[in-house]
Amino acid sequence: MVAMQTTPLTFELSVVVAATPDEVYALVSDVTRTGEWSPVCAECWWDEGQGPEVGSYFTGRNVTPERTWETRSEVVVASPGREFAWSVGPGLVRWSYVIKPADAGTELTETWEFTEAGLKFFHERFGADAPREIDARERAARIGIPATLDAIKHILEA
Repeated sequence: MVAMQTTPLTFELSVVVAATPDEVYALVSDVTRTGEWSPVCAECWWDEGQGPEVGSYFTGRNVTPERTWETRSEVVVASPGREFAWSVGPGLVRWSYVIKPADAGTELTETWEFTEAGLKFFHERFGADAPREIDARERAARIGIPATLDAIKHILEA
């Protein structure tokens, strides 16, 4: 029997962007543009009548060579110029963009947390394959976050 992973997995990375905190927030909180910078999430759309406000929901369509799937997320932080965050599942994975003024513009930090609830869900859903599935998600975050930040920087500085 495989021991169940229960400690949340996290990863974060930062980049300095030559843009104001408000410009950075306006971009990253517009989930309909996610496909422009994400290597996995091809598109997102808000539930009808919703937008970048706490409690709003959106759906994301993810595409990899192996599969295509959709996730449903809830906005958990919407602080203009400071932070935009959402919870996938909700409660399974938390993503956020933390925005801070910097000498050369704005420091943008993307964070990813595979929560304890998410790990439990994966163990229930995938059984003996859970460690492999969890590892794949962690690898995707560690590869995707640098690519995402580079793309966001390019968009904002173009």
